[in-house]
Amino acid sequence: MGKTRLQTVRKTAGGAGYSQVDVINMLQQRAAMLGMPVMSSASLKTKLSEWENGHSAVSQPYRRLFRDIYGRTNEELGFPSENEDDEADELLSRLAIARTVDAGTVELFRRQVDQARHVDRQFGGIAVLDQLRSNIRHMDDLLSYGTARGQREQLAGVLAEASALAGWEALDRNAIRQAWDHHERAKTAAREACSPLLLAHSTAQQAFVLIDLGEVEQAVDQLAQARDIAEHSAPALLRAWLAAAHGEGLAADGRRDAALHAFDAAGALLPNDPVAPSLPYLFLGGAHLDRWRGHALSRLGEPEATDQLRDALSRLPSEFTRARTGMLVDLAFAHAAAGDRDEALNYARQAKRLASQIKSDRQLRRLSRLILPTNGIGPA
Repeated sequence: MGKTRLQTVRKTAGGAGYSQVDVINMLQQRAAMLGMPVMSSASLKTKLSEWENGHSAVSQPYRRLFRDIYGRTNEELGFPSENEDDEADELLSRLAIARTVDAGTVELFRRQVDQARHVDRQFGGIAVLDQLRSNIRHMDDLLSYGTARGQREQLAGVLAEASALAGWEALDRNAIRQAWDHHERAKTAAREACSPLLLAHSTAQQAFVLIDLGEVEQAVDQLAQARDIAEHSAPALLRAWLAAAHGEGLAADGRRDAALHAFDAAGALLPNDPVAPSLPYLFLGGAHLDRWRGHALSRLGEPEATDQLRDALSRLPSEFTRARTGMLVDLAFAHAAAGDRDEALNYARQAKRLASQIKSDRQLRRLSRLILPTNGIGPA
């Protein structure tokens, strides 16, 4: 038999598709949330293959679970239509579940996002991306059917943070379209939360997707827009972060003087205590602004990039594995630009080892473009 609609949706959902294991986990998590009994993982694996290959029809309550996890209609999933009473009952059920959201629920989601953030910076996005996407689906679903003000805005704020983090992780996995879509959701949720801070952050972070696509001029414009959004309402820490982000975009566009001016502005804005509980997604104190500036200098081919990056690397806390990987790649490029093949190769090997460890496809892709100087030995 040919592909069923159910199988096609799985292989295209979320931009990059899901494995059968992903879908089984999603079905079980959604069922647990609704208090519905379902088959074991082993039985679901067999049944999912039968359903997707058209060997048996999907029964209730599984049709509902598939609609929930994919956000698709019966027709889109290849299921028979249901009568209006069934649809009304399902809507009432969703509304009832959304009404259970309280401050404790929001705080639980917030803690989960914060935990994912900690795991991500040390072990890479592959360790938490699936769970984070599941949490995003749950929050998005609750938000879609929630009507109570107050908790709605709070939940939207957590959804914006989660989506921005998932977008950054997807970018690290080189899933460009998925990264873009996550950031679009983050911006929409930020507007729902009435938070210019979250909107400015997600708008700026999305610009790095454009940089990776080679749409640098558009990225610079978007970074400038993000700074405008935050200009009159954001704390100094966020405005410093946005200035540094703008500086990286300008460096990618080859605009040396403007880039260095933006980093000078970031340094001037950076508060003495660069930690804000309300901005847990920002790290700019200690070595972080220096490493960011070193990255820009490396992009610009500036000779001082190597010293700037080495100094920042020596001060970077050990848990920032993803950041360390990027710095090692920057050092490889900076030494290559300076004509030092041995050091470039040394840093490239370290970077490749770490990038492989945390499954950073983005950094591995950057390394694949490294051209080593010959040093009179011949081509690299």
